[in-house]
Amino acid sequence: MKIISYNLREHTARGELEALAAGTDVDVLALQECDHTDMPDELGHLRLIEQTRTNRLGLALYAREDRFEVKGKKVFALRKSMHDRLLKPANERLLAAHLLDRKTGREVLVGDFHAAPLTATNSLRRKQIAAAHEGMRGIAAGLPAVMVGDFNYPWFLRGLERRLTATGYELTRMPTPTYVKFPFSAGYFDFATSTGFVLEDLEVLPQGISDHLPISMTARLAA
Repeated sequence: MKIISYNLREHTARGELEALAAGTDVDVLALQECDHTDMPDELGHLRLIEQTRTNRLGLALYAREDRFEVKGKKVFALRKSMHDRLLKPANERLLAAHLLDRKTGREVLVGDFHAAPLTATNSLRRKQIAAAHEGMRGIAAGLPAVMVGDFNYPWFLRGLERRLTATGYELTRMPTPTYVKFPFSAGYFDFATSTGFVLEDLEVLPQGISDHLPISMTARLAA
């Protein structure tokens, strides 16, 4: 299945979504920093699975309606950073769906994730990632799972990779930077973690209004 993840930068890139869905033949679209009052039920061939509603900047997950049956969905509040406690932009940082893929006959888990911002520590973000994986396993244990989004983790990825490998997950980093904004000339903020999948056809799409670039990948079931 083709997956695209995009951080809308405080919802400013909302107007790009219809063209993005139509021009990429995407199967699953994971969005971060959305305004839940302005997200449509449909984006072309995609239908809204679920979105967060208590966050000022939330998550939204869409999937191809004619291919996937939604067997379950859940929103998770993860450990808060100091930024979350003071400014309250978000505490629901994972949106996960249990899908039946009619094309393959297999059940899979897909997660839309947004980690705490750079004002938090990498240690906190690692705990959020681990809790997100555990939350997805709690929906349906043993299924192939892929989690995409804005991990806010541009440095010291080797340590994160080692920890993920120990828990059965693999980190997939994009081939080119996914974030462009002063004072960062470029950064690798958006990527994916997975188990039971091989992620291929990695691509960073052209930049729009957002300071994040959309990322695209194909998730194939591992042998």
